[in-house]
Amino acid sequence: MVELYRTTKRECKGYNPTRFLQLVSEIGGYAAAKQLIKETTVGFMRLQEEYNRLDLSVEAYVLKPEYHDLFTDEERQICRDRLKAYNWPKA
Repeated sequence: MVELYRTTKRECKGYNPTRFLQLVSEIGGYAAAKQLIKETTVGFMRLQEEYNRLDLSVEAYVLKPEYHDLFTDEERQICRDRLKAYNWPKA
């Protein structure tokens, strides 16, 4: 999750997701991901509206095969539905 923060900051010029990093630092990456997928966040919206980079969203990462076993079917479906709602083609 810290690497996701670094990549997002590097690739989305002018965006510094400090609240994301703070949450990850406070409760850990796994717990932060589980918390963030419960609702559409400001960060998700910024990635979509300002950068067209939903590939850098927690939702997109949750759907990666290497993280499949960490999340429930319901959590993955939430991510899939949210990404589809914003027309992300890989959802």
